[in-house]
Amino acid sequence: MRMSLAQRVLLTWLFTLLFLIMLVLKLDEKAPWNWFLIFIPVWIFDAILLVMLMVKMVGRCKSGFDPRNGSQNIKKKAWYLVAMLLKLAFCFALCAKLQLFPMMKLAYVFIPLWALLIGGMVELGYNIFYVRRD
Repeated sequence: MRMSLAQRVLLTWLFTLLFLIMLVLKLDEKAPWNWFLIFIPVWIFDAILLVMLMVKMVGRCKSGFDPRNGSQNIKKKAWYLVAMLLKLAFCFALCAKLQLFPMMKLAYVFIPLWALLIGGMVELGYNIFYVRRD
């Protein structure tokens, strides 16, 4: 499941464009769709990314794999998995607030996003200030 850079960029733009078109139609009240339907392009794209990430993580566990820099790489892949799940949780909470629970506090909706941003800042700080000791 190897995609070239052009394919990844095209796929990203396609799903982003489809999501934005559906969002504009919903906000202009041209389409009386459910908010969960509006986010379907986002969830399909995230599902594709999750499958690709899981295939890479499982591929590292097969026998005969060269484990050079394996522990560091698997930690990074695990962080990517957690980040994707936090993004999905935020999208689901946002849809639930907009569609089902309008009285739900917005602070509860943003908890997964805040966790994702804090984790991203920790990862960035680790990548910038980590001194490799050989």
